[in-house]
Amino acid sequence: MAPAAILITGASSGLGTALAKAYAAPGVRLVLLGRDAARLEAVAEATRALGATLETAAVDVTDQRAMAAAVTAADEAGPLDLVIANAGIGPGGAEGADAAAKGRRILAVNLDGVLNTVDPIRLRMAARGAGQIALMSSLAGFRGFPGMGPYAASKAAVRIYGEALRVELRPRGVRVSVICPGFVRTPMTDGARFPMPMLMEVEDAAAVIRRGLERSRPLIAFPWPVHAGTRLLAALPATWSDALIRRVMRV
Repeated sequence: MAPAAILITGASSGLGTALAKAYAAPGVRLVLLGRDAARLEAVAEATRALGATLETAAVDVTDQRAMAAAVTAADEAGPLDLVIANAGIGPGGAEGADAAAKGRRILAVNLDGVLNTVDPIRLRMAARGAGQIALMSSLAGFRGFPGMGPYAASKAAVRIYGEALRVELRPRGVRVSVICPGFVRTPMTDGARFPMPMLMEVEDAAAVIRRGLERSRPLIAFPWPVHAGTRLLAALPATWSDALIRRVMRV
């Protein structure tokens, strides 16, 4: 059965917006969370035009109390069928005086933000024996790349957390999927200065994710050649893998 009540974080731009539009349809209730209230309302208007019922909340995913209140309120208003912990930020600069602060911000948004989204809903879904949770990781979470240390670390942590959560919650009727996209054309990738093989349009990525969630796939990793490449790099001896990465990324 298709989900009728869906909560998406990071819905005010990029893949979050594309997912909101992909799910928008008559009879669907969307709860969209994001930091930018104006952009969030613009997305809400676009999805309302597609027939969905919309609720929005301007909240920062790093704010644990605010997230707990927003997610709990959404679930109390009507049980959520699907929660997509999508909010995230990109690698940013690996150097400079503010590099450490950027790294901590990446970890706060990409990892703490997922925990702050999942924690308020996982036991509620488990108590009623139904629901689906999707965690946004990345193919970068399979292997560290230069200039992307905090980002790759955050996505690796989300992937491993999702794997554990899937095993814990499945016997209680809750499905968990980890999403690992490759390069997707969004504001996050605009202006990137590193190779982005098989760059996908955001609408295509959202369609792949939706199909994977409909089939309750435990891991939704795409495109498959990039997925295979990252898994191979992770499996190779470190000296070989490091040498290949240095050659490709010219570092």
